[in-house]
Amino acid sequence: MRRLYGHQWLGCVAVSFALSGCGGSDVDTAVSETEVAPDAVANSSGSESAAAFERYPQVSLDTTHGRITLELDAEHAPETVRNFLKYVESGHYDGTLFHQIDQGYVMLGGTFTPELAEKPAGRPIRNEAENGLKNVQGTISMARAADQIDSSTCQFFINLADNAELDHHSLTAEDFGYCVFGRVIDGWDVIETIAAVPVKNSESFGNLPTETVMIRSAKRLR
Repeated sequence: MRRLYGHQWLGCVAVSFALSGCGGSDVDTAVSETEVAPDAVANSSGSESAAAFERYPQVSLDTTHGRITLELDAEHAPETVRNFLKYVESGHYDGTLFHQIDQGYVMLGGTFTPELAEKPAGRPIRNEAENGLKNVQGTISMARAADQIDSSTCQFFINLADNAELDHHSLTAEDFGYCVFGRVIDGWDVIETIAAVPVKNSESFGNLPTETVMIRSAKRLR
């Protein structure tokens, strides 16, 4: 399995797939108390569109290389979607980099500024990788520390290929998997352009783009 390089994990943790801590220490379980109830939404509103709004919200990432549109899946990953939208709506992702681009694998972002400073984040959330969604090409998933199941906060990655090794396989930390919580529905040409950007390795970052690949802004569309 390939490795996601964070910042403090490189060289100090012997894992195959790691990320920066992104702040926080306690697993955030409070959000699970208000899980999306799609059927209840549909029944109370009498509108399928209202249910879709709650179950499949959309987010636009305006990057230095073009716009990417995501459709999130709150039906299968309610806690993860709420967490991601929290960062979107707070402006956390604005001005952050895709700081690791591994052609034919993943592109990782969501925490570092162009100066490679790490933005603070909230508490880790529960890992919903058991939801049945797969890390296939075009899906978006949460990054985490490879030795900690419930360690995702703000970092996410877009699968550039089918990555079955990142799916949920068992209850161990190594094989628990990485939670898929949405997919790209527009802007794949932008992703292909980003994936072709030259990269370099440094002491703290692997596959760091040699040019700035930044999320200028992240906005909820619906």
